[in-house]
Amino acid sequence: MMTQQTKIPATYMRGGTSKGVFFRLQDLPLDAQTPGAARDALLLRVVGSPDLYGKQIDGMGNGTSSTSKAVIVSPATRPDHDVDYLFGQVAIDRPFVDWSGNCGNLSAAVGAFAIQSGLLDAARVPKDGVAVVRIWQANIGKTIIAHIPMTGGQVQELGDFELDGVTFPAAEVVLEFLDPAADEEGNGAHSTNSTNSTNSAMFPTGRVIDDLEVPGIGTLRATMINAGIPTIFIEAQAVGCTGTELQDAINGDARALAMFETIRTHGAVRMGLVQTLEQAAQRQHTPKVAFVAPPVSYTASGGRQVHAGDIDLLVRALSMGKLHHAMMGTAAVAIGAAAAIPGTLVNLAAGGGERAAVRFGHPSGTLRVGAAAVQKDGEWSVVKAVMSRSARILMEGWVRA
Repeated sequence: MMTQQTKIPATYMRGGTSKGVFFRLQDLPLDAQTPGAARDALLLRVVGSPDLYGKQIDGMGNGTSSTSKAVIVSPATRPDHDVDYLFGQVAIDRPFVDWSGNCGNLSAAVGAFAIQSGLLDAARVPKDGVAVVRIWQANIGKTIIAHIPMTGGQVQELGDFELDGVTFPAAEVVLEFLDPAADEEGNGAHSTNSTNSTNSAMFPTGRVIDDLEVPGIGTLRATMINAGIPTIFIEAQAVGCTGTELQDAINGDARALAMFETIRTHGAVRMGLVQTLEQAAQRQHTPKVAFVAPPVSYTASGGRQVHAGDIDLLVRALSMGKLHHAMMGTAAVAIGAAAAIPGTLVNLAAGGGERAAVRFGHPSGTLRVGAAAVQKDGEWSVVKAVMSRSARILMEGWVRA
């Protein structure tokens, strides 16, 4: 039995509508500096998992998928990049860290963390203006460009940018997700416990809409896309929803949660992300499942009135088996990419046609995301997706595990 804890330098940050524990790779214990059981065990203990009570009282997590996260940042291993960024989604009630995808929200905090941790070449950081941080997202093998505001040689965290789902305004961080469609180098390249896709197509079935057969539920029209994060989009009305649901309406309904998880696991197999339903059940972070609907007015979770005329469509998405309180950043990339491609369910819910950007309604309010899509030889690709988030250091020092 161990009698002493390990003291590890760490920073607790909010990025977008998520929170997580950030580490520099070189600060981790030696056996946790490489992927494997020791690293997973360390992150589980730091965050407070597995916790059968679901609260993560004995760790840094807060009992939700948005706050049960860890990030490891290290000097770049790729040319023309500044840092490598690795994301771990820590399960709450079981001993599992999912490395199969990115967190778009915490991506907003990576650039600031890299600057403040001394990982960036000082010559690349202006005293005032905007620092451009080139991030290699190691989970999915993609580039993210973060535009970090600087004032007086310090990262500017405070400002007047408002992000629905975050209580206080902050400085705006613009993120560019370059060529966000998944490829065989990504999808958990650093994971020791996930099954990877080798399909490089944005639409793994080759179609923008599929008929997805789900036993016990029926045949659903679905857009299955690999962009930002693998996502299965279905129509809200096909599963008895309106698209205006808030968290309690779904998360308090065990039948609805079971239905969405069944859709998700069958979609995962259809997308080629896993070979069996059992594998899909073990890998909760990917793919996501979301439902869409044309715009209608509704009251967001904070009491704000969202008017149909101010949005292009409604989207609700589930993360780690629960309806998300706002929208995952990576799912927002998937929404933007799908909206830009004529004929997808997302595009049709937004009214169809060519779209460079959409503003969608989510449980906490609205979010705008842009995407540039091109078609060549009959295949669609997205050059980049762009959205704004914010980030802030909540605490810095050491964690103990």
